[in-house]
Amino acid sequence: MSSRSYADAGVDIDLEATAITSLIKNLTFRRTGSPRMTGKVGHYAGLLEFGDYVLALTTDGVGTKMLVADMMQDWTTVGIDCVAMNVNDLYVMNLEPVAFVDYIATDRLSVEKMAQIGVGLNEGARQSNIDIVGGETATLRGLVNGLDLAGTCLGIQKKDRVVTGENIKPGDVIIGVPSTGIHSNGLTLARRVVEEHADYKTRLFDKKTLGEELLTPTRIYAESLRVAKRCTIHGMCHITGGGLLNFKRLSPLGFHFTDPINPPEIFTWIQKMGGIDTAEMYRTFNMGMGYAYIVPGSSVDCVIREAAGAKVVGEIRPEPGAWLGDLEIT
Repeated sequence: MSSRSYADAGVDIDLEATAITSLIKNLTFRRTGSPRMTGKVGHYAGLLEFGDYVLALTTDGVGTKMLVADMMQDWTTVGIDCVAMNVNDLYVMNLEPVAFVDYIATDRLSVEKMAQIGVGLNEGARQSNIDIVGGETATLRGLVNGLDLAGTCLGIQKKDRVVTGENIKPGDVIIGVPSTGIHSNGLTLARRVVEEHADYKTRLFDKKTLGEELLTPTRIYAESLRVAKRCTIHGMCHITGGGLLNFKRLSPLGFHFTDPINPPEIFTWIQKMGGIDTAEMYRTFNMGMGYAYIVPGSSVDCVIREAAGAKVVGEIRPEPGAWLGDLEIT
């Protein structure tokens, strides 16, 4: 039996990368005057000069996790995911999120569904200490089927405190921090496996149903601001769609994972039931590691002390790529 892939389920990561590159190459205009863009398109967040500070913008959504919420008739946590997917992309550059706007597109409005989404958005704001300053709701019958939830977040930081990954060097240590589960990526493949081999009410060994497991909200790594203040950090990574390939955004050096975090049961279940090979799992899902720090050896103890659940998972080597032991993730 051939291995199932994310592309088979309808999401082609390689095609997405090519399409995004095609889009970015046409974004050549740069405004005159101040503030102006600083840095380049393609990192986790875009930066604007703001005196001694930079302002940062990032945008993301919940994705097809919304379909799991529909199946479970529970929309109380997806707002946390929406906030998390944005603020975590700011944290990796040591940017402090301060304000957020949401965007809801739907084919028809439901007062109860909107109220439940508001509960999650508010909890995400509380966990990340941000203000939700506004948003937009659009009823787009004929264009949208169901409900899509996305948002945009504003961050700020002093210029000399921004972490880009440019200081990463061979010999640095990779410290992984656990995820709360699948977070908000790879749900298209996860849903396909669930719907073909079980159902959302099937219970795992930890007694959670598959639906409850897939709806577990994304962890918000707010402690990273404290970690970056107290420890020397060369780079940080939010492991989202693309799995270990996310690390290649940070540096052309090699990210070698020799002692990865043990994947929670949801991932081993998906892999076994879906007949998915290990490389595909690690290029699709976070596999239990939602966030990571790249640090000099002298900072390892500091990071492990400050970041809950953190452990050494690998190291930086000169040869490029993302490696799980001897297996290159491409």
